[in-house]
Amino acid sequence: MKENQILMIYGLNYKEMTKKLLTEAALEERIADKSMRIGIKPNLVSPSEASQGATTHPEVVAGIIEYLKEHGYFNLVMLEGSWVGDNTREAYHVCGYDKISEQYQVPFLDMQKDSFHEHDCGGLSLKICDEAKKLDFLINVPVMKGHCQTKITCALKNMKGLIPNGEKRHFHAMGLHRPIAHLALGLKQDFIVVDNICGDWDFEDGGNPVVLNRIMAAADPVLCDAWVAHLMGYEISEIPYIGMAEELGAGCGDYRKAEVRELNQPDGELELPKVRKVVELQDAVEEVESCSACYGYLLPALDRLKEEGLFEKLDCKICIGQGYRGKSGKLGVGACTSQFVHSLKGCPPTETEIYEFLKEYLETC
Repeated sequence: MKENQILMIYGLNYKEMTKKLLTEAALEERIADKSMRIGIKPNLVSPSEASQGATTHPEVVAGIIEYLKEHGYFNLVMLEGSWVGDNTREAYHVCGYDKISEQYQVPFLDMQKDSFHEHDCGGLSLKICDEAKKLDFLINVPVMKGHCQTKITCALKNMKGLIPNGEKRHFHAMGLHRPIAHLALGLKQDFIVVDNICGDWDFEDGGNPVVLNRIMAAADPVLCDAWVAHLMGYEISEIPYIGMAEELGAGCGDYRKAEVRELNQPDGELELPKVRKVVELQDAVEEVESCSACYGYLLPALDRLKEEGLFEKLDCKICIGQGYRGKSGKLGVGACTSQFVHSLKGCPPTETEIYEFLKEYLETC
């Protein structure tokens, strides 16, 4: 498989689809030594089953493990750290990775509990988990889905799961795009398997899955994300970290240079979402340096209020993010807005807590 190639396969048997994809890509030819320590990095952002559109289907990871073992690779680990506010171990159980680990005897490493050190990532110093840096070969298994702050999340942003929680908060203080791009130099992705089965195109935490039953393979994470942005209807310029990563030399940011090949055809026409809920909901929010979990829980809560006809009653913007620490205002969500007249504590508060807080506010204002 060439660096500019992207392979795609459709179907319902996700494990066998993955194995066929890796066979077509000749993954074993990219791994020089049978003794190499190979890391498999899924997206377990929160304890949410893959069918909800937020997390990597365990069958895809099972297919990767079976393929590797059938080709004589046994020094394997899975590793991930959920977003701030959720527990990786809980996601590990809810998402079925405990069964994968037991069945295949592949350990799962919780990056929320790992040690870390600072590393130079193309001129930007970033903290990276030690176990991630010990790997000889990294297979990234992101979900193709939307994100309330960066519009998309796939190969490049999925690497955030391999940094400590404190650095995740720091990423948001830096504006997300720049550190995501630089992290591509600190953590080299050797191969990418994209779970494009039913990712949510609006919310990183899922809830509105777009069923496509597709899995993709790529070698260049920047080209992969450029292709994903194109598939989701965005201009590359709308996803700044793609261009930044290309400028840093992490890969190609022009999806038109991708050699895309479909191994089969989907059954029927793909139904793509015609509207993006997140666009309208974002207009009600004033966000400054907010963490993904906090913002990621706010927007689905607003969507619930919209469905109940309460969203239109908002009389002011909802403030959220680290940029509001120590500042005053009218309506805020999260511990950073504790000085506001109406504020919901929590770091982060859950979607249900935000929904109930805002519903009470709207019903009494």
